[in-house]
Amino acid sequence: MLTISKRGAVQPFHAMDVMARSNAMAAKGIDIVHMEVGQPGAPAPKVVLEAAQRALVDGRIGYTDALGIMPLRERIAEHYSQHYGVSVSPDAVAITTGSSAGFNLAFLALFEAGDRVILPSPGYPAYRNILSALDLEVVEVETRCEDRWCLTAEAIRQAHATAPVKGVLIASPANPSGTIMQEQALQSVIEVCEELGIWFISDEIYHGLEYTLKAETALRYSPNVVIINSFSKYYCMTGWRIGWMILPASARRSIECLGQSLYISAPMISQVAAIAAFDAQEELEEIKAGYGRNRALLSQALPSIGLGDFMPMDGAFYVYSDVSKLTNDSMDFAKRSLTEARVAITPGADFDTTRGHHYVRISFAGTQNDMIEAVDRLTGWLK
Repeated sequence: MLTISKRGAVQPFHAMDVMARSNAMAAKGIDIVHMEVGQPGAPAPKVVLEAAQRALVDGRIGYTDALGIMPLRERIAEHYSQHYGVSVSPDAVAITTGSSAGFNLAFLALFEAGDRVILPSPGYPAYRNILSALDLEVVEVETRCEDRWCLTAEAIRQAHATAPVKGVLIASPANPSGTIMQEQALQSVIEVCEELGIWFISDEIYHGLEYTLKAETALRYSPNVVIINSFSKYYCMTGWRIGWMILPASARRSIECLGQSLYISAPMISQVAAIAAFDAQEELEEIKAGYGRNRALLSQALPSIGLGDFMPMDGAFYVYSDVSKLTNDSMDFAKRSLTEARVAITPGADFDTTRGHHYVRISFAGTQNDMIEAVDRLTGWLK
């Protein structure tokens, strides 16, 4: 009898399931407002498309070094100097097939099977699923309102005292909440990790998408952290599958060797196009301003329909809203929102295995017309 491994028995990524259902409805001619996935509504910047077109005309698109083409690695290092005032060697930069490959590589390179890795809850479900598939123990630590829904240094100490922890992964701005860790809190967490011999992985894919606080790179506080970033969110290049890591010297060769066998290299055309993305700031800031207007619109409109209890939207493009006044089952709520209101949203069960039934995540990465239409539909449905 053929069997499937226990490693493959991970929980579904509900946001992707919702997207599949909403796309199936749209294919039948049903008009859906998409607010379920974290995907920019705008296409890649014009200069990115032009760079890709030139690459197609100029010659063969082939493999690259596993760590990526040096011009892109150099441009990313330059970005850290210009944007953060932090010095990064191009040799520390590894180009990946989106941030997802970065997580796979980091988990494989840094941890042994059975190691304990802390994830703040609520958090991005793919972390949990990948760690579980790699036979790593996920230690979910519930964040609290009084800590701005951010993981604290003391919580890490307590978890480590229970049983040794090998890694901590934090995203700031966070998914699903959009909350940004304040600089002192981030520094304290990194200092505790270094004191206890714990790897700190910083998911910085929403950097650039900030509204009320500045997101600081973890590299400011230690050269021993692992940074994972992507061109998907701020740079509007989700389908190009291109991201990067910043690595301490001790991890570089392992990441390179794993990447050679798992991915060979990130797509060359995406690497060439990504270099141009750094020259698109004016266009990208206009797109970000649109997110800001959407954020303001939803902040004002959602309280009137019972969705006004949400976490601080410091960055990213999400509202993580408490729906406990309306339902005790966010999975059912999201299904009915899609089928009855024709608005696709993501149930909180994706992000929090214990409290998620009280929450939904709403993406405001679409157009302002999408936001207006979604509010109108939800208002009619809920009232």
